[in-house]
Amino acid sequence: MTDGVTRTRWVFHVPGYDPASPPHVKNRFTREIKRFEQTWSTQASVHDGADDERWRVTTSGPNWNVETQYRLVDWSDVIQANGRKPMWQRIPQGLLAFLDFAISALPRYARANWRYAGFFLYPFVAVALMATLAFYAGRYAAHASGYTLLGIAVALVVFALLWRWPGRRIFLHLLFDDWIFSRSYVRHGNPAIDAKLDRAARELVDVARNNDIDEIVVVGHSLGAVLAIDLLERALKLDPTLGQKGPRIALISVGSSILKVGLHSAAKRFRDSATRVASSGGIFWGDYQAISDIMNFYKRDPLSVMGLPTHDVPLVRMVRIRHMLDPKIYKRIKYRPPRMHLQFVSGNNIRNAYDYFMLVCGPLSAERQVRGDGALAAIGADGTLLEKASA
Repeated sequence: MTDGVTRTRWVFHVPGYDPASPPHVKNRFTREIKRFEQTWSTQASVHDGADDERWRVTTSGPNWNVETQYRLVDWSDVIQANGRKPMWQRIPQGLLAFLDFAISALPRYARANWRYAGFFLYPFVAVALMATLAFYAGRYAAHASGYTLLGIAVALVVFALLWRWPGRRIFLHLLFDDWIFSRSYVRHGNPAIDAKLDRAARELVDVARNNDIDEIVVVGHSLGAVLAIDLLERALKLDPTLGQKGPRIALISVGSSILKVGLHSAAKRFRDSATRVASSGGIFWGDYQAISDIMNFYKRDPLSVMGLPTHDVPLVRMVRIRHMLDPKIYKRIKYRPPRMHLQFVSGNNIRNAYDYFMLVCGPLSAERQVRGDGALAAIGADGTLLEKASA
């Protein structure tokens, strides 16, 4: 297709560091797409696929129909396995990750985006405060009882309780695991992730050879944007002409952690992957960022910040989450950073130039939406694809 209209699409969605299992993700997708239906006056149905990581989506308006094959590149099993490790393993590994990134990346974070530098420091400052409270509790117990060993025991118990709660409530466990994984990915790679990405890359190349498909969209959310680049680089090794013939191919990174990994001094392998994807010639790359999401680098071109040739990609677009949601809903999530971050892959109830479901299920190609104003000028009040949009 050359008119920017899509009728058949494959989506490879790479989620961020989220322990949600495929059934949970699918249920969330099914729930959120209902907002898309109401917002854009469309109809959408989610159908079962061959397994929990695949499903089919049909969407339509008065004069258009789209069929989307949705492929979740799931790695929740890796995340869940990390989450089952005992505290005595996770805390030392987390502190090691902190020291590694503090030395190898934090100064670059601070120069690129001070808000993200604060986000990096948050879990480690929280642990330091917990350790301080535990220390003083133990010191008091030792002083009151006259037994040093009792004081040590009290300090350990208090710290363990604080780690369990409120640590879990403030997402401390997940953030520690996230940084531990990120360090491992940068330094050593991960065999389980490698296997998943190799399998998805082979599938993507096979799909790209199908001339009946209009478009392939690879979406990477948060840390999943790093893995999405890795996935496409592996696909390019299998087929260096990927995207230069056959269906259009678009990489859409949203709320990405590209610079989280890419600014680490040891992340040369990842930076090489990003360079190859950007210079491939057949892959369009759009990157969405939001100031209200502290987990992404706002107003920063990831390639230029990493000191890499930009090749005029990615096309960076800024979005305002405030303008995507009803004010009452926005007010509820405004001070919940994880939920704000998740809005990049959730349904909007106000029409906006950025809409996840329009990108993966709508009638306009991802590239056309990124280069323009999304589907704002293309979809009528009743869901009709306007004639000028298909010209």
